[in-house]
Amino acid sequence: KPTIAAVNGFALGGGCEISMACDVTLASDNAKFGQPEAGLGIIPGFGGTQRLPRLTNKKIAKELIFGADIMIGAEEAMRIGLVNHVYPQDQLMAEAKKLAGHFMKSSPYGVARAKQCINVGRDVDLDAGLKLEANMFGLSFATHDKKEGMTAFLEKRKEKNFLGK
Repeated sequence: KPTIAAVNGFALGGGCEISMACDVTLASDNAKFGQPEAGLGIIPGFGGTQRLPRLTNKKIAKELIFGADIMIGAEEAMRIGLVNHVYPQDQLMAEAKKLAGHFMKSSPYGVARAKQCINVGRDVDLDAGLKLEANMFGLSFATHDKKEGMTAFLEKRKEKNFLGK
């Protein structure tokens, strides 16, 4: 299932790590992100040292993690790849629900397989990732959701009865 983080206010330490673990992160214009653990004599313990350099880059991750008192705003978080979109605080939840609505219109099977390909493919070479994608693509042709989706497309029908299989 896809996950959406809607960050309104401070996402420091574990809160920042939870947002990084989500598939999509939306933030209000007053959101702040940081990894203050080194200032406490510890390190991020919920994926910060692994997800942050993958979402941004190694140098930015080191700056944020080593500089425990550094906090960045939502716009900077979006610029470095930590956040997908920034919205005014009063629109954040409506936008999160709108995005979730888009996701819910898609085939649960298709979304799950695409998420698997993205997550696994990120950590393997391109050839292995392409083989995984080709395999998942082929498997999708034997599903109810493929038949329903293609039939709805041909019938110009917006409503689909996806079953996730």
